[in-house]
Amino acid sequence: MKHFELITFTVRVATHGKAMARIQEALQAVDVQGELFGCWYSELGPLNQVAVLRGFDSLEARQAERERLLLAGNPLGVEEFMTEMRIDDYSLFPFLDGITTGEFGPFYELRVYDVRPSGLEATLDGWADAVPPRTTDAYSPLAAAFYATNGKTPRIMHLWPYRTLEERLEIRTRTVADGVWPPNGGPAQLLEMHATIYLPADFSPLK
Repeated sequence: MKHFELITFTVRVATHGKAMARIQEALQAVDVQGELFGCWYSELGPLNQVAVLRGFDSLEARQAERERLLLAGNPLGVEEFMTEMRIDDYSLFPFLDGITTGEFGPFYELRVYDVRPSGLEATLDGWADAVPPRTTDAYSPLAAAFYATNGKTPRIMHLWPYRTLEERLEIRTRTVADGVWPPNGGPAQLLEMHATIYLPADFSPLK
């Protein structure tokens, strides 16, 4: 599975729990397509956000679900609570086989980087070399990494789980000190960087 979407709902203060309950219910409808990989709410960074990551077997399946979602009028049952909705399309990094679900968090750091117009290929090459040593048992896993196929491009998105925020800081510091991260030449390709810390919903396959 190579085709994904990230739906980000901005919801009113203190309504993220109700919104996620609606999302869980909506995703069980028989006409909903795609596979759920994650549902999270933001804890640090932009607040009052609920993110839903889904994957599709084909571009056609993703487009069909997109049109169903938009024409339904109440996207994933969240309209009552949301103030904004954003949908971003992504493709999995070519060297990754897929996404393995399970309990790796509960803290998930979602990072989005804007890349120089000519820098995507170099970025992917650098990551292909750097990810294997960065994701050994000595450090921490990579939940997923994607490049965007719509909106502001080129850009990449990557998702890292940590058991604690202290673990996150310790591992990130150590990977730099050990020379295994960032990818060789990677920082030279980047224009802007954004990060949000998310916590998973109870029904999230990545938790």
